[in-house]
Amino acid sequence: MTVEIQAPEGESISERPAHWRKENYIPVRKAELVELLASQAELPAEERSDFRQFCRLLESIYHHEYRAQLEALKNAYAPFDPDSDTQSSAVSPPAQAGQVDALFDKFVWLLERANFVRLSRADISAALGAASEWGLKLTIDFELFERLEVFARGDVVGRRERRRWRNLMRAEEVDVPIYQRLVIICRLREHPHLDARSSPHHVYIKTFKNIPKIDLDMLLPGSRIKMSLFDQGKIFLPTVSGLVITGWKLFQGAVVVAVAGFYGLLTYLGLMAGTLGYGVKSFFGYLRTQQKYQLNLTRSLYYQNLDNNAGVLFRLLDEAEEQECREAFLAYYFLWRRAGSEGWTSEELDREIEAFLLREAELNIDFEVGDALAKLRRLQLIAQTPDGRWRAATIEQASSDLKQSWNRLFNPDLPAAPDAAANAA
Repeated sequence: MTVEIQAPEGESISERPAHWRKENYIPVRKAELVELLASQAELPAEERSDFRQFCRLLESIYHHEYRAQLEALKNAYAPFDPDSDTQSSAVSPPAQAGQVDALFDKFVWLLERANFVRLSRADISAALGAASEWGLKLTIDFELFERLEVFARGDVVGRRERRRWRNLMRAEEVDVPIYQRLVIICRLREHPHLDARSSPHHVYIKTFKNIPKIDLDMLLPGSRIKMSLFDQGKIFLPTVSGLVITGWKLFQGAVVVAVAGFYGLLTYLGLMAGTLGYGVKSFFGYLRTQQKYQLNLTRSLYYQNLDNNAGVLFRLLDEAEEQECREAFLAYYFLWRRAGSEGWTSEELDREIEAFLLREAELNIDFEVGDALAKLRRLQLIAQTPDGRWRAATIEQASSDLKQSWNRLFNPDLPAAPDAAANAA
């Protein structure tokens, strides 16, 4: 399965990066996964509509549960949303600190459900002072952050095209370690480097795509440009040479005025004007160099930014919900259609699903079998035998139990469904 890596305008990237490690995330839309499972040869045609209905019921329950999580996240984020156009009640600093902690806890839970991995401070620090062929060298003052968390998903090696003078500007492809998805949540504190557009009272959330690992620092608030020695030389050398020339001209001018009088003074003033113009040119060269770096940074973020602040919550909740459904669909189908009456151990189920995804979708996935079984067990769609094997309820019983679970969401007094062990295939 190909994964497209987007690049800023004018750059070229291969469309088939190689994963460095197996990950839990299943990059297949749930609707396409349902059809893939429903089209398997062992599933009789008359049971395919029953399986699709089962998936719709299960999806509806998860959607309802995640809708509740979304409302909780929106309420937790509302006092700290920099883009909010509604009023929030003022709270004392101690209470606000507790609310921030609760918000970060909920957000970490969400990222884990969407199969993101939290990056350590060592991972973040590794990006400092370095830049890819397409990035910028920046410096970060971590004292600017009251709290900072960074999450990544899709640890891949992409291929990008570059041109260098030492290669006579011929195109060549190079490996670029990339995070396909990157999420940053942070709260700032009062600090001399705090940007005028930022506030220590807000919590900022951003998500990006296809970020070279060593350009991670480019995305953090408070980053400052660290110019290369070449760019520093373009500014420093003309300035120093201008000062030297000015000193020499002053000495020459004093001699000329003493010897040549009025006409010598005019000549001297002309030379001084030329020297002044040289200094002005050096200054504007410095400004142009700064503008070039800022333009490169703006272009990179324009093409790689996916969402900001509250919009990130909606995006990630949707991704987490889809992932929950995909894991549950796969686990139930394989226990129902392939495990038989004896059932499978969790290891057998894990092995079969991973082999299926590799064979049918070319996805080398580390399937979260424990999480998938827990989801189905909570809804009583599967049961475990005394010897530790897992069996699924029949599709008819499973669909009936899901309908009862759906009704109990709005009428909690309804009796619970019987344990799936009594109805397992």
